Amino acid sequence: MDAFYASIEQRDHPEWRGRPLVVGYDGPRGVVSTASYEARRFGIHSAMSMSMAKQMCPHLLIAPHRMEVYSEVSHQIHKIFFEFTDLVESVSIDEAFLDVTKSKQNLEEAEEIAMTIKRKIFEATGLTASAGISFNKFLAKIASEVHKPDGIFVIHSEQVSDFIGQLQVEKFWGIGPKTADRMHKMGIFTGEQLRKVSEKHLVEVFGKMGTVYSHYAQGIDDRPVVNEWIRKSVSCEHTFLEDIQSSSSLIIELYHIVIELVERIKNSQFEGKTLTLKVKFFDFSQITRSVTVSFHLKRKEQILPLAKQMLKEVDYHNRPIRLLGLCVSKPSIEQRKDMVHNWEEGWLDGFQKGCNG
Repeated sequence: MDAFYASIEQRDHPEWRGRPLVVGYDGPRGVVSTASYEARRFGIHSAMSMSMAKQMCPHLLIAPHRMEVYSEVSHQIHKIFFEFTDLVESVSIDEAFLDVTKSKQNLEEAEEIAMTIKRKIFEATGLTASAGISFNKFLAKIASEVHKPDGIFVIHSEQVSDFIGQLQVEKFWGIGPKTADRMHKMGIFTGEQLRKVSEKHLVEVFGKMGTVYSHYAQGIDDRPVVNEWIRKSVSCEHTFLEDIQSSSSLIIELYHIVIELVERIKNSQFEGKTLTLKVKFFDFSQITRSVTVSFHLKRKEQILPLAKQMLKEVDYHNRPIRLLGLCVSKPSIEQRKDMVHNWEEGWLDGFQKGCNG
C-alpha cells in the first residue's frame, strides 16, 4: 500500500489531503511511523524523530495512531487478495506476497491480475496500492518500489541481469544502511559490483547473509509464498521521556515492561523460551542480550529475574539509557545456538530448577 497510515488519515480528513502529514506520537521522543508523499518531499521518512521532522517542515501535520482503523482496512484488503489466490503471505499490515500462478480468476497475465486488485482496493477503501510483478519474492519486492505511488512494474526473466546490475545495493531488500555502508567501504555500490564478489568472501564478511546477498545479486530467491503465518515472538518496549542512568529507576521501568509483556503473551497465547533484552543508549547506539531456557516464559516470576540479570550485565553507568525493550521468542535451533549465552551455567540451571519447582 502507498503510505498506508498517512493515506488513511488523508482519506478520512479531506482537509489534510495534499498537505505534508505524518502519523506518530507528537512528543519529545516521538518517531514518524508513516509520512505522506507530500511530507517525503521535505526529506521526511519513517523512523525519523518527530522533532527533526518538524524542523524540516514547520507546517507539518501530525496525526496520532488509530491502529483499530488501520487493522480494519488491512482486513478489507486481504479479503480482496484471497479472491484471487489462497497463497497470500502477509509481510506486514499493508504488504503481502501473492502467488498467482494458479489464479482463481483464470486471468492469463499477472499484470492484469494486479490491475484488477488495485482497482478493487480503491473501490473498497479509497486507497491506492502499488504492485511489483516477477517470478520470485525478492524481485517482486524490488519491483513494487519502482513506480510508487499507484503504479505497477514488471521484471521479466530476460531483464533480471541488467535490472539488478544497475540497482544500488541500498535498494536491495534486506540490506539496511549499516550493511550498505559496509559494502560501500568494500567498493560495492551496485548489484553488478556485488555480483563480482565471491560468495565465499561475502560469507566471511557478512556471515550467513553473505549467501543471501550473493543470490540476490543474481536475482535468485527460492523461497515459496507461505500462507500459514506463525507468530515467532511477542515484544514491547518503552522510550523514556528523559534518559535514565539510575539502577533503581531502570529496575522500575523494567518491571512495568515485564507486566505489559506478560499481558501480551497471555492475550496471544504465545509460547516461547528465549528472552531478549534490547537497550538503546542516549546516543542511539543499541545492544541486545538474550538467553534461552528450558521452559515457556509466561509469568512475571519467570521473566523479571532473567531480565534483571541481563540488565545487570549491561554497562550503562556512563551511558544513559533512552529505551528498554523485552522480547519472548521461539527461534530456530540454529538461532538458539548463535544467541548469547554469556551466563554462568550453574546460575541458569539453578534458576530453571527454582521456576520449574
